[in-house]
Amino acid sequence: MNSSSSTWVKLTAGAGALALSFSLAACGGETASDKPEKKAAAKGDGTLTVGQLLPQTGSLAFLGPPEFAGVNLAIKEINEAGGVLGKDVKAVPGDEGDSNSGIAPAEADKLIAAKSDVIIGTASSGVAQTVVDKVMSSGTVLFSGANTSTSFDEGKYSKPDLYFRTSPSDILQGAVMSNLLLEDKRTNVAILARQDAYGETLAEQVKTNLEGAGSKVATTSFYSQDATSFDAQVNEVAGSGADAVVVIGFEETKKLIPQLIAAGAGPSKLPTYFVDGNLADYTKEFGKGEVKGVKGTLPGAESSGDFKAKLKEVDPKLKDHAYSAECYDATVISALAAIAAKNDSGEAIAEKVVDVTTGGKKVKTFAEGVKALEAGEDIDYDGVSGPIELGETGSPTAASIGIYQYDDKGAYAPVKYIAGQI
Repeated sequence: MNSSSSTWVKLTAGAGALALSFSLAACGGETASDKPEKKAAAKGDGTLTVGQLLPQTGSLAFLGPPEFAGVNLAIKEINEAGGVLGKDVKAVPGDEGDSNSGIAPAEADKLIAAKSDVIIGTASSGVAQTVVDKVMSSGTVLFSGANTSTSFDEGKYSKPDLYFRTSPSDILQGAVMSNLLLEDKRTNVAILARQDAYGETLAEQVKTNLEGAGSKVATTSFYSQDATSFDAQVNEVAGSGADAVVVIGFEETKKLIPQLIAAGAGPSKLPTYFVDGNLADYTKEFGKGEVKGVKGTLPGAESSGDFKAKLKEVDPKLKDHAYSAECYDATVISALAAIAAKNDSGEAIAEKVVDVTTGGKKVKTFAEGVKALEAGEDIDYDGVSGPIELGETGSPTAASIGIYQYDDKGAYAPVKYIAGQI
């Protein structure tokens, strides 16, 4: 970590509008007599089973290792501390693939059949949309450490259900990215994004925030997630007169950057910015200096050296750490919720997830949480991903976004962290 990585800036992103939506959801004129009678949660089988619907293949496969490592480390520590309700937590791995591969629904069926009470996943918001209804209707919790689409706080998902996430929505990342561009005096920005739930949402958030601050968006160019060539989009960006480009993509960034370089719009000519979907180690993919100076955003607080060392013990080959902390925390929260409910079923866990992350005694580890719960205390878990304050929609109401920068070898390091409220 460099010397500037401890800088903190307070940023409130879209607080007024989103706070209003929360208020309406909580206080919509419904009286106690109007509310449907709440049925009792199903009884669990006594063993907390954690499914893992995470990317082993597909365009986000680079996120798989840190996310699996985060879940497996949490399970290891939970079991070392006595497990949940007197029994070890059981893990069942699965592959989410891509949203267009058709892998996730079949894998979700396997995890549900394996009696998963909670499924940690998915990494991709688009993939989550293909399985979330199926998972919830089975009485299983879907708890993502990486979904950022705003759609999970809107429409039918705006009410309490069995979906949760420890990563903030792109309302916050969009605001932080826009603020970064403004700080860097970029006044005519091009946006190059994949056309899916993730890319469209984040592109819109960046555009809205930039234009709201008086900056211009030279062009917003979308490409199909199935695209093999990006000539039209790259040429559009190169000819837009932009003074910077935000690339909102996944693994296809490895193909986009060489094409941008060939068009005279690579990072050395046009300041380039990445987001969480493509902030990865590129030391083996790009030549020396090809992504030097590129900046990027990634939800999450600074991970301690101790946490990274523990992850390395779980997966010695680990290079990236993106969303490892969020997946770790999602697993710990699920376990604490089961203990608070005295019931390991998904429905029972869902009723306690928000409770164990808000109000009550502050705890920072599973062991601390168990001790407090056994003493009859209410708890407020803050984990390795930072303060976790989940709202009634199951999403964080406060979070941190890290800003990173690439060196001439293709590795990235933190510059500073932004604390924001949604």
